[in-house]
Amino acid sequence: MMNSPPALPAGFTSRPLRESDHLPVIAAVGEWWGTPQAPELGLLLPRLFFQHFTVLSEVVEVTNEGSGPHLAAFLIAFHSATHPDRVYIHFVGVDPQWRGRGIAAGLYERLFSAARGIGCTRVDAITSPANRGSQAFHEALGFTTHGDQQIEGVTAYADYDGPGHARVALMRTLD
Repeated sequence: MMNSPPALPAGFTSRPLRESDHLPVIAAVGEWWGTPQAPELGLLLPRLFFQHFTVLSEVVEVTNEGSGPHLAAFLIAFHSATHPDRVYIHFVGVDPQWRGRGIAAGLYERLFSAARGIGCTRVDAITSPANRGSQAFHEALGFTTHGDQQIEGVTAYADYDGPGHARVALMRTLD
């Protein structure tokens, strides 16, 4: 019997990603990563993800007393058209003030459940060799890391996303 995904902390709710989340997510990621004017955010999170890849994507909001909901986290993922047994996680973010509360783990567990529900047996993602926090988080959730050489002390693929853009491939088999 599968366990149900962890509940969100009190005051947090989740919902499917919507096209209207595009600009708020880009603004939040810039703030959360300390790069508010970084033009590459628009390239990493183009509107098409908010239009065409919402079935497995999710937003978590928090409601503070006296104000409406505010973006606390998001996950953008999609069912692979090339590999129908796989789901690919494109981008995940959690507001730094809410990290460590199980929100990201909950997003992933709900995605794993949805992926199983559509017959998928594997989830893939990537991260940078320098992002040791992401690597540790994914490994704690059962992901294995893959690459073809040692880069910055970890196994990664050189030039994965173009010249000079190495990535660590992450893979988790679903039970």
